[in-house]
Amino acid sequence: MSTLFGKIIRREIPADIVYEDELCLAFRDINPQAPTHVLIIPKQEMAKLADAKAADQALLGHLMLAANQIARQLGVENAFRLVVNNGAEAGQSVFHLHVHLLAGRPFHWPPG
Repeated sequence: MSTLFGKIIRREIPADIVYEDELCLAFRDINPQAPTHVLIIPKQEMAKLADAKAADQALLGHLMLAANQIARQLGVENAFRLVVNNGAEAGQSVFHLHVHLLAGRPFHWPPG
């Protein structure tokens, strides 16, 4: 894993980690777009969601359940948004799958 997130997983780069288990790691975004902005990343290397296979179904579900747990831990369980950008044209800048957990301000629809 040569990405920035791989280096965070290996603790080569510091991060404000808020959650970790055997499958994923979550840390505060260094460029937050909301008062609460956490990135949830799988420890398994996967560049983007479109690369997921049927065998990754449990991991992807685990990321969603981890998001619930993190939202509860941070006290934002009643109102949060999850975002996954897939590919550069969708706004993905680090090519290691990650889920943005955003909370703490009103969100509008459509999102952007």
